[in-house]
Amino acid sequence: WILFESPFPLSVSVMAALTDDQIKEAFNLFDADGSGAIDVEEMALAMKGLGFGDQPRDEIEKMIKSIDTDENGLIEYPEFEKMMKAKMSQKDSPEEILKAFQLFDQDKTGKVSFANLKAVAKMLGENPGDDVLQEMIQEADEDRDGEISFQEFKNVMIQMKGK
Repeated sequence: WILFESPFPLSVSVMAALTDDQIKEAFNLFDADGSGAIDVEEMALAMKGLGFGDQPRDEIEKMIKSIDTDENGLIEYPEFEKMMKAKMSQKDSPEEILKAFQLFDQDKTGKVSFANLKAVAKMLGENPGDDVLQEMIQEADEDRDGEISFQEFKNVMIQMKGK
């Protein structure tokens, strides 16, 4: 899905890389009942699946309320698209890059290892295969130590932003 179409699974943190089609795909994926609208529970799953982590229910409700122009308590696609594009612009900050890196650096070593990348893929319900994961690491691993440092992670994110 979205996370593994890029050379490194950075749409977790660089949402600006999402296309309109991918946003629509995400909307359809999380509109579990096919109603054409996303409720609070579906929105929480969508945000988590798009790399925003577990959002408190009250935050999701505030998000919905802030963009729910027809005030029906649901997010229809135009509202979802507007919110995702606003969120994408926030994901480029240094703080968000660090948060994303920390998501991958599960063992807190200051590096993202193959095992870390595989664990995050599994957590996100992805199974891209060891060869694909190894290729992702090789793409970003500038010093060839077999792991991704924060600076290497940041460099890839900056490259992704330009695409």
